[in-house]
Amino acid sequence: MKLLVLTLFLLPLLALHACQQPQAYSLQGRSLHAPALPDEVQAQRELALKQAKTILAVHPESEDATIWVGRRTAYLGRYREAIEIYTTGLQEHPESHRLRRHRGHRYITLREFPAAIEDLKEADELSRHLTDQIEPDGMPNAQGKPRSTTRGNILYHLGLARYLTGSFDLASLDFQRCLELARNDDMAVAAAYWMFLSATRAGQAELAREALMAAEPEMDLIENQTYQLLLLRFQGNLIEAESNSHLDAGVDEATMAYGIAMHELFQGNEQLARARLEQLVESTNWAAFGHIAAESDLTRGIEATTMRPDPTAISQEAVQPEADQLTPMD
Repeated sequence: MKLLVLTLFLLPLLALHACQQPQAYSLQGRSLHAPALPDEVQAQRELALKQAKTILAVHPESEDATIWVGRRTAYLGRYREAIEIYTTGLQEHPESHRLRRHRGHRYITLREFPAAIEDLKEADELSRHLTDQIEPDGMPNAQGKPRSTTRGNILYHLGLARYLTGSFDLASLDFQRCLELARNDDMAVAAAYWMFLSATRAGQAELAREALMAAEPEMDLIENQTYQLLLLRFQGNLIEAESNSHLDAGVDEATMAYGIAMHELFQGNEQLARARLEQLVESTNWAAFGHIAAESDLTRGIEATTMRPDPTAISQEAVQPEADQLTPMD
């Protein structure tokens, strides 16, 4: 507890250091610094962090208060500082699956994938027999309705960490478990999207078809319309998907750009896919999962790790779910 209180006093110094030092390095070796925020957003997030730290100072034994200080710190782009907060919290709460869930997320942000996998695997084991709970949002959606759960987020981020290391077979199973936990369309379509990419790249045709069929033109979505549109694109419903767009200015450009690159890749257009990935890492938010996935693909090499399904076969699967399987191209 004393260590946690001491950490609170050191946070301003850590924040100053974070502004001067790179938060991370891209997989291509580029320095990645905390992004500049609009003044109003910066002020709001700083105030929220100050309030969270006040609560933690009053209740230093609180796991929940520790998590909120970590989350509010990360929203300011101070990811390494957030990890330190979670690590300190784990000394007070060594069996906390929630602290590991959030620390694992930020290890992904910093491209420290083995550490992320270790945290998230432990979080999975620690929470396996617990009742799943809705996870409150730090940055609420347009309707102010939290859409994800703690267990769902653990499996989602575990799947992402494995996907980013090229362990597509394991990632697809994590996302399948996440999909089974989905309580709403937002959870379902996010898990299904990454499950489809993982299963396709692992050559798991049955799982790829299951994931692809999770998306429909009409879904009850608040925040994950991008994933819906991308899955509809993979189904071959391109015109319907684009005309049915509910996207606004907050759409995640990295997510869409990465999905379009994968669509090109799965059609066998490797050169165009690579060009899109290269453009993506030059122009989008480096903390976005689509950006990180592009870095990972460019570093590992996309040709050696991809099964290319026939897009005609995928489209037919979307219309005829009784068909046997996707037809891979040689």
